[in-house]
Amino acid sequence: MRSWNEPKTHRARIEIIPMIDVMMFLLVFFVLVSLNVIPATGVKTNLPSASSASKNADQKVAVITLGKEGELQLDGQNATPESLIAGLTRLRREHAKLTVVVKGDAETPLQKLLDVMDLLKQGGFEAMSIAAKQR
Repeated sequence: MRSWNEPKTHRARIEIIPMIDVMMFLLVFFVLVSLNVIPATGVKTNLPSASSASKNADQKVAVITLGKEGELQLDGQNATPESLIAGLTRLRREHAKLTVVVKGDAETPLQKLLDVMDLLKQGGFEAMSIAAKQR
């Protein structure tokens, strides 16, 4: 038996509650980030692929989306053929270098794509690109 004042030795103890708090915070953070990584705007399309596909340069790009069921959108907003040309004309006035990209689903009939391209040509837009993913 010891009679002098000797400090007691404490055993090391792992606190689990702060670790659970940190893990829950990380879980919530990653769930929230993953929900906003790919925003679900516009018509869902499955782009066709091409070996010569390339990225656009830094300029204003007007994206026309042609859905599988014939839906038509300009930059994610629903459009009719008349409002499509009016919107593109407004964008061309605002931006000197305007690139028109037609993005269509891989299963969209070719006739619908040709109808949109003909509509663009009638509206004075001679040059346009077709979006594709690289193989």
